[in-house]
Amino acid sequence: MQQRLALFDLDGTLVDRQAAYSEAVASLCRAHGFAPSIEQWLLAQLADRANTSDFAQLRAVFNLDEPATELWQEYVDLIAAAVTPRPEVLEGLAKLRAAAWTIGIATNGSADTQRAKLAATGIEDLVNGVAISGDVNVRKPDRRLFELAAARCGLNISDGGWMIGDNPAADVGGGHQAGLHTIWLRGRPWPDGLPTAHHTVDDVTDAIALLLNENPE
Repeated sequence: MQQRLALFDLDGTLVDRQAAYSEAVASLCRAHGFAPSIEQWLLAQLADRANTSDFAQLRAVFNLDEPATELWQEYVDLIAAAVTPRPEVLEGLAKLRAAAWTIGIATNGSADTQRAKLAATGIEDLVNGVAISGDVNVRKPDRRLFELAAARCGLNISDGGWMIGDNPAADVGGGHQAGLHTIWLRGRPWPDGLPTAHHTVDDVTDAIALLLNENPE
């Protein structure tokens, strides 16, 4: 029987990054009186991921006076404040812990933003270990990030477990390659040739319920 390890993606799975990043960009631009062209540039540039270099580029493209490092830190603080966890998600994670599941986070993204989100939402207090691509320069679907997440939970990925996420290639494809069972939060287009998830659900709370109630193999 496989170990009770549940690895979760962060953005688009446990939290809504899209709404939070839009709010953070709008707040940043409002605070500095930036023109709409700057806001639109940031929304396009940060749509998939964000890091310090984006703000160095912003400063150069628009000839801004504000230091890139200060703009980046302000953005990190704003997106962390904008991420509002749903109570039922936090309750679900707590129930998994109470049911003797080991919970890890395996997420792509900058270490600054992801750690700020985990702290602000309280998710970091409900999980056993966290692996962030920005910490180690390894991104999902690379097996090594899943291995690291399991190791930081004190477990070995070779003993099995589950990966839950919204990204078909990064979460489901990567989870398969790492030898994990997978649960996909439907929404994104499914690429041709990718192995199907073991289970497909509409919401992360459905995935948590599946683990709690059915303990699927």
